[in-house]
Amino acid sequence: MGPREGTGHTPASPKARRSKRRRDADTEDKSYSEAAAQVQVQAAAVQERRRRPGLKMITPSEPASSPAYVAPKLPVFEATEDGIDESRFSKMDAVVKVFCMHTEPNYSLPWQRKRQYSSYSSGFIIAGRRIITNAHSVEHFTQVKVRRCGQDVKYVAKVLAIGTECDIALLTVEEKEFWSGVEAVAFGPLPRLQDTVTVVGYPIGGDTISVTQGVVSRLEVTSYAHVSAELLGVQIDAAINSGNSGGPAFNGEGQCVGIAFQSMAGQDADGIGYVIPTPVIQHFIHDFEAHAAYTGFPSLGVEWQSMENKSLRMAYGMKPSQKGVLIRRVEPTAPSAAQLKPGMVILSFDGINIASDGTVPFRHGERISFSYLVSRKYTRDTVTVDVLYEGKRQTLEVVLGGFNLLIPVHLKGASPSYYIVAGLVFTPVTVPYLRSEYGKEYEYESPVKLLEKMLHAQAKAKDEQIIVISQVLAADVNIGYEDTHNTQVLAFNGKPITNLKQLALLVENSKEEFFKFELEHNQVVVLSGKEARAATGEVLKVHGIPASMSKDIREYLQSGKTGKAKSSK
Repeated sequence: MGPREGTGHTPASPKARRSKRRRDADTEDKSYSEAAAQVQVQAAAVQERRRRPGLKMITPSEPASSPAYVAPKLPVFEATEDGIDESRFSKMDAVVKVFCMHTEPNYSLPWQRKRQYSSYSSGFIIAGRRIITNAHSVEHFTQVKVRRCGQDVKYVAKVLAIGTECDIALLTVEEKEFWSGVEAVAFGPLPRLQDTVTVVGYPIGGDTISVTQGVVSRLEVTSYAHVSAELLGVQIDAAINSGNSGGPAFNGEGQCVGIAFQSMAGQDADGIGYVIPTPVIQHFIHDFEAHAAYTGFPSLGVEWQSMENKSLRMAYGMKPSQKGVLIRRVEPTAPSAAQLKPGMVILSFDGINIASDGTVPFRHGERISFSYLVSRKYTRDTVTVDVLYEGKRQTLEVVLGGFNLLIPVHLKGASPSYYIVAGLVFTPVTVPYLRSEYGKEYEYESPVKLLEKMLHAQAKAKDEQIIVISQVLAADVNIGYEDTHNTQVLAFNGKPITNLKQLALLVENSKEEFFKFELEHNQVVVLSGKEARAATGEVLKVHGIPASMSKDIREYLQSGKTGKAKSSK
């Protein structure tokens, strides 16, 4: 805190100041000794949670926060009779540096956006005058520019598609000179264990291109940190750091076998990186080419458990030779809900038998989760599923759908929705919202009921949402409710709430004398309807909020489908 000015404060003598410092030090020592134990216990609990290794995205580098330079380990290029092998360098010509300006929504104050910031990451040129990079590298972009290796000119890039589940984005540049003299990167086959890979990109620590080498140490279905999707991933021991995001991983033939995108975080993990393999990349590209947009990876729409226990298999009428997994739950909104039921045993998927631990044959000496078979398909594809139900084997034709989570992990570029009446701020619960409210430790700090819904609840309808009063903007009309925050809204004037659009419609069209909001924990918020409508405009003015609702809610209320509904500002 700076010096006080204009207070009439008279400085004490040096002797008085020394005496006061001794008294203050004694008081501080006592206060510290009383609080130290509590602080140490809390710190130990936090460190124990953080000690467990987990996945983290290789975030785009921010120039302002770059650490001290550490020289990268460059590979040795073999000399030929004509000198250095230039073919090794030509592959790097297709690697680009991606510069992005981001403006992230403020999920806690959804009528605002956060301060703009910049980052840089990596990418590479593929056929069709397109550039591949990571989705999180251009998330919430306002402007994207790219610069080719060894050049000094940046070109404005256009974002063609963003695949949130697979963490891949597709860019292009309209200026023809950008593509002059460059050879597109070719994709290679899925690497095998112990294959050498070379990761190329622009990590922190410098402005020029960096090259690191490692070997493939594991290949399995992996959790993608960007949206927690489960897709095929390749684990390598090459150093992957911030800024490497979107850079290619080359095999010994100079073919791209993956995209750098995340690393293992934790005290027990060191030098473990992950790349997105070519089957996932090609799925994304083919999806975009077939639909002129990214439609996503499909889901079977079931939760299952392994059947490795002999008694469990016998209880469900399985023969000793039969193997499979047990369906625990079926998502009500999934197309497969018309055929699949809890209690069914899935024996095979598209003719490939599933083991009792949920794996299927992959390559020689390797097995992989059968969810890999699902991820190779596309949404709305029809697949053959053999099941055992009540002792009878059946063959079902099942349509694959997309993911429909009750609490979405990602908004896929959309702005957050909100609705305000009489200072009560209503918004849907999403993972970005929880992260904004409770920080990186939201999985531990969020209200238990919201966490339970995030982890276990299923949407009963395509448009179902969890709506909460995120906060109450203080005003005379809402006295007594100021401390209500992040509490779920269950009903309005006796009508159950399904989503924010329905809530806004009910409030806007209400003819009742009172607005009665029924919340969880048997809480009730009651306002005079007339006073609530009159106070909304003043609340918005006091708090500098431009509108009482987000654009999507306003357009919904103004559409012909909503009858006499009108938006209030």
